[in-house]
Amino acid sequence: VQLQASGGGVVQAGASLGLLCTVTGRTGIPYVMAWFRQASGKEREFVAGINRSGVLTYYGDSVKGRFSISRDNKKNTVTLQMNSLKPEDTGAYYCAAGREFVERSPDEYDYWGQGTLVTVSS
Repeated sequence: VQLQASGGGVVQAGASLGLLCTVTGRTGIPYVMAWFRQASGKEREFVAGINRSGVLTYYGDSVKGRFSISRDNKKNTVTLQMNSLKPEDTGAYYCAAGREFVERSPDEYDYWGQGTLVTVSS
């Protein structure tokens, strides 16, 4: 399974940005999907997760109400819509695929994309 994240960029505070994760390979197996981020010098942080069917979504406290995760199982894609961006949202964003449940620990995910950089200026 390969994950490709895209959509990062440099934006000003208050702007919106959408990230896309495309899953290729063994796409016949439904995966739990999640987005994590990692700022320079910090640990990888859970941002959002979505269950296999797309009905259940989960968010980190710092992004709740501003970010939205969704998936299209026919297209094998997962989207993270980020609104009202803040400078503290800056970091490398990674999409991840897991087998069972949405977990907030990065250790529970089997597959990772390469990361896409988001920079929010004040």
